[in-house]
Amino acid sequence: MPDIQLITRTLFEEVRKQAEQSPRRRMNHNFHASMEDNPHPFLNVLLKGTYCRPHRHLDPPKAESWVLLSGAALLLIFDDAGTVTGRYRLEAGGEVCGIDVAPGVWHTVCALTEWAVIYEVKPGPWAPATDKAFAEWAPEEGDPRAPEFLERWLGQLPA
Repeated sequence: MPDIQLITRTLFEEVRKQAEQSPRRRMNHNFHASMEDNPHPFLNVLLKGTYCRPHRHLDPPKAESWVLLSGAALLLIFDDAGTVTGRYRLEAGGEVCGIDVAPGVWHTVCALTEWAVIYEVKPGPWAPATDKAFAEWAPEEGDPRAPEFLERWLGQLPA
């Protein structure tokens, strides 16, 4: 990886175009050189309508820090039964533009604008088998019930 990597609006557009081609309606752009690196800084570009199954980082415990660089997103916090216990609107340039989530906290994120760009940092290394513990009380990605969950969460936004 180069010694210097610029974070530009052009990069946002490039990653957004990749997200548009992805069935998941989101795409990462990694700034770290390998999955063994620590930390893992990356852009996470979310398109409106993407469903991210609630999860937590418990084993090994990992915190996540997010800053909105473009657009707006909703970060939801849940208890162990799947009840929403926190709703945080994050907006680029807004009063609340970022958040730090402690290890072991159930969470998900939803794009509130047509697309949102999040600068995310979490500890490495990344191992797919242990990176996330997914919530049993929420449908998997691709499950026909997933859009209903997403709409329910978004419908609970304050006016």
